[in-house]
Order: sequence, then structure tokens, then C-alpha cells
Amino acid sequence: MRDEWEHAHTDYTKPAQRPVPASLAESEDDWRRYLEGDTPNGWLIQHSAMTEALASGRPMYLLHTTKHISAIRTSGELHVSTGCLVGALYCSPLVRQREGWRPHNLGAYLMQTKPNTTPMIFEITPDAPIPTKGVDYLHLGTIHLRTYLRYQSFLTPAENHHLERALAAGLRAAAVFLDTALRNAAGRATAAPEFIDQLAAAVPAVPFLGYLYFEVLSEYLMLHSTTPETKNYAQAGELNNWLYKRLAFAAVDGMHQLFDLARFQPHHQRLLQLIGGVEPALVPRAAEYVRRRLSHLFARTALHPSQDAASVTFQGTGLNTLRRVAPGLIGQMIFREVRYMPRYQQLYHCYEKAKALEAWDYWNHEGIPTPFNGTLPKGEIGIHPVYPRSAIRAWTATQDSKGFLHPAQEVSAVFTPHLAAWWAPPRHRGQKPTADSRITVGRGVTPPLPSHRSSIKGVSA
Repeated sequence: MRDEWEHAHTDYTKPAQRPVPASLAESEDDWRRYLEGDTPNGWLIQHSAMTEALASGRPMYLLHTTKHISAIRTSGELHVSTGCLVGALYCSPLVRQREGWRPHNLGAYLMQTKPNTTPMIFEITPDAPIPTKGVDYLHLGTIHLRTYLRYQSFLTPAENHHLERALAAGLRAAAVFLDTALRNAAGRATAAPEFIDQLAAAVPAVPFLGYLYFEVLSEYLMLHSTTPETKNYAQAGELNNWLYKRLAFAAVDGMHQLFDLARFQPHHQRLLQLIGGVEPALVPRAAEYVRRRLSHLFARTALHPSQDAASVTFQGTGLNTLRRVAPGLIGQMIFREVRYMPRYQQLYHCYEKAKALEAWDYWNHEGIPTPFNGTLPKGEIGIHPVYPRSAIRAWTATQDSKGFLHPAQEVSAVFTPHLAAWWAPPRHRGQKPTADSRITVGRGVTPPLPSHRSSIKGVSA
């Protein structure tokens, strides 16, 4: 169990150590060297202001936005959410400056797009420097599968039967593409337009592919962007989160109301239009990047490390065999299928609390009071609710006309090991793409940034 959680975390300050399937044309080290050394913003993977603040051992300052400040005050309790941070209070970094607290650009996005929320400032004083190990939700598939098998009896026979049929049907529908992705990971080069069109068609059958697709594009945009906006954020030690937010909202109708990547499935031509709307200079290499990077990540996240990516096939392979061969993929599919069951509001706490308890135990042993999303250290960071060796204070905050935050009133509330309620929408097997490929979302005023990037010896937080 502990090995699975170690496998699901990435420490970008150390060489890649995950076991991987055989026959991959490119290793995780190959990709790390390229992403960190050959992209304009790759240096931020190891040296972002957030990771340097973690490693400093100094107090961390984080922004959280909430619609429930009255309930927090009344109950005196803070609950955490699931999602990419498994079981943590979702936050973004703050930097203390003379003018006030400057939000990370992700926090600025949250403040601008969630106007009916109350900002909160959290101060976390750790007992030691915090390991820069982020949890990568794309690698949680094996944990999802193990949790389901452990609590399979919580489902009715009819629910289990439905789940098995849905998984089998999805795998059959997407098998040709899944095999294509594995062959590409092993060195074959399918034409990028064909690959992406097949990928888009396979997302409704295997929604996890929509998450992979989106994270690959987010990585591509954040690391390769050279706009003045991106350069300005880089000087502050931050990857530019606005890029992928704009892409997502342009790609899927209603994404601003429900951020559901199971509906993210742009075909090749639409992909080029979307990238062109965000940053035209990145259009020429986008499709080939998706083909190579997604194929590699699919093999790593789907297959058991004992497998050979060149010989595994999904076509004609039974579900029982695939649980052993591709536990990562089967677990991700189960996780998303169970979420759409009518009884999931009742089952949610059973399945998600089980995983959260394991994550909290892992973070306690590793000394991680503030876990972050390790797909990339892009500023999604949380507060672990039952870390026993750190002090936490919280305040409501006001924002001035220049975007800086100022503490207003201290909040007397304690973290509890409870998960906030969660609701799943009716499942949409397809999506209606937006008609206009231009990007018009979120180009408003952003907070001021320092004129130089942070260093580990001068982290303002």
C-alpha cells in the first residue's frame, strides 16, 4: 500500500525513480531532461516559488476561497475536499509583500472567476522543510482499483453487474486506440492528426483519456508559452495557469460551471483552433507533442510496471486479465464509472475517505502538511487536515484595488478529518463543442508581480 502512494508522488528535485513498463521508446528521465532543459519555462519545474517555499521550512501562506464562511464560523470546523489532492483543503500560494499579500496567478484566477466567495488566508508553520513531493492523480489508478475491490460488497449485485458491463463496453469501444497509444509509446509514429482524432473519439468510452489529454495540453502550454504574460509570471517563479483555463472554457460548453474533463475531447482541427486562440506560435508543434507525450503517459499510468508496452493488447482481452495487466487504467475507469451511479452520494464517503486516510498517513510519515498537485508544480496546493506537527492560523481577507489581500478577521476553526459533501452530475457521453474558437475568457486585470523571480534564500512567503 505504501509503495502505491510513493508511486503516485513525484519529487521533481530528484531523478525519476518509478518502475515503468518495458519497451518504452522514451524514459521518464528522457522526458524530465526535455521538459526541464529544452522548454522556455522548464526551469520552473524544480525552482518555482512554491517549491522553494516548501523547501525553505518557513511558514507557508495560502489562499482559499469559500462560499461557506458562516458555516465555518458557526461550526468551528474546516472540512476538506477530494479531487486531485485526494483529501486536502484546496488552496494556492500567497506571497507576502510590502503592499499586502499577492496571490499566485492561480489564486488571482480564482478570485476573478469566483466573485461570490470569501477569500481566506492560511498560515501554516511546518516543523521542518517540506519535501517537494506532489501527488499525481493520474497515477492513482491502482489505488482506485484496490479500494473498489476492498469495498466491492458495498455495491448491490445489480450495481456490480452494471459496472462490469460498462467497463467491458468502454474497453471494447476504445481498444483500437488504446493499442495505438501503446504502440506509439513503444516507438511507432502514427500520424498526429489521425492519432488525435482517434483519441477524441475514444474519450466518451474511456473518460480518463480526457484527463490525460487535458493535462498533456496544460503541460505543453505552461512550459512552452513565451507571451509577455507568461514571462511576467515566470519572473515571479510561477507557471501560467490562465493558459489551460482559457483552453478548457473554449473547448467545452459550460466548463465554467462544472469543470468536467470527461467532456474534453477536441479533434485535431479543433485542437489547432484552440491552441491558436491561446497562443498562435504554439500551434505547429502541438499535435505531435500530444501524440508523443500522451502515448508515453498512457503506458506509464495504465500498465503494471511488470508489463511490456510493445506486446500488451486491449483487443479481445478480458476484464479479469486487464485488472492484472493494466490496473492503473481499470482503476481510473472504475473510479469515474462509480461516480455516476445513482447511489454515489451515499457511497462517496466510503470510497473517498478510505483513500484519504491512506494519503494522510503517507503524508504524516513523509512530513507533508501541504500536499500539492504533482502533475506539475503549478500552484495547486492543499492543507492536510490531520498533520500533527504544524501550527495553522486563518483569517478572512479583503482585496484592494491593486489585487493585494489583507487579513481582516481571524477565524477560530480547526481542521477535522471529514470530507466535504460532493455531488456528481448526470453523465454526458458526448459534448457539444463551442462554435467560436476565439478565446475571450479571463483576460482581465491581474495582480502586480515583482520585477525579479524568487530565490530559495529570499522567498517572500
